[in-house]
Amino acid sequence: MSLMKGFENVRSFNRYAWDRAVERKSRWTVPVGEETIAAARRGEWEILLTPTKPVPLRWFPDLRSAEILCLAAGGGQQGPILAAAGESAAARVTVFDNSPRQLAQDRFVAERDSLQLTTVEGDMRDLGAFSDGAFDLVVHPCSNLFIPDVRPVWKECARVLKRGGILLAGFVNPVLYLFDQKKIDEGILEVRHRLPYSDLTSISESERNAYIRAEEALEFGHTLTDQIGGQIDAGFAVTGFYEDRWEGQPPAEYTDTYIASSAVNIRQLQ
Repeated sequence: MSLMKGFENVRSFNRYAWDRAVERKSRWTVPVGEETIAAARRGEWEILLTPTKPVPLRWFPDLRSAEILCLAAGGGQQGPILAAAGESAAARVTVFDNSPRQLAQDRFVAERDSLQLTTVEGDMRDLGAFSDGAFDLVVHPCSNLFIPDVRPVWKECARVLKRGGILLAGFVNPVLYLFDQKKIDEGILEVRHRLPYSDLTSISESERNAYIRAEEALEFGHTLTDQIGGQIDAGFAVTGFYEDRWEGQPPAEYTDTYIASSAVNIRQLQ
């Protein structure tokens, strides 16, 4: 019997899982310190879209009066840093996330360091809370592995971005999902899964229930056609690209498994 029956859908379970991750102080739920915010106010700052490599500063647009959406980016990290970095330039930052506890981390930093920052709870595939062309910059760190379909995310990003607006995104290279996860945790690389990968269909019910009992968010390995091609099809022109890896996470000794991209919204450009 599937343990998912206690939840409405994948989104509701993953909301619960990320709330629990905050309690466990998972790496992506720990707010930045006061010293990081102070440095950002001095113009010394960086953010991550992937595990280790900072986003090149040349990828960012002018922050003067910029409207910035940090998409599926709760946890008190990217949002507060950008709010501090853009404070003197009158930039405005909104953090959008599925997890109330993750959003609470952003509010904690904002209150602690007197930052202007707005938080909104919701599904990254539905940005109906925002009007067309509301933002100059969307920052979307590695998080779309927690939804079954990624193309709606790119379409919504194109809709809420202004003409020429910038999308900075991090995502998982689907090669990571080729392997048997239980064995990869033991350092054994055994190809098992066809791509695209889904925790709903690619593994057995007992394996899925083990993740649910461990309160680990369900994951989905999207193809590069949907990740990169999906951006292009939504109306973006990809202008920047790099790869990254999480050292100690197989198969990092052989290849990068994370990707970051910069893209400009040309959907409405003439």
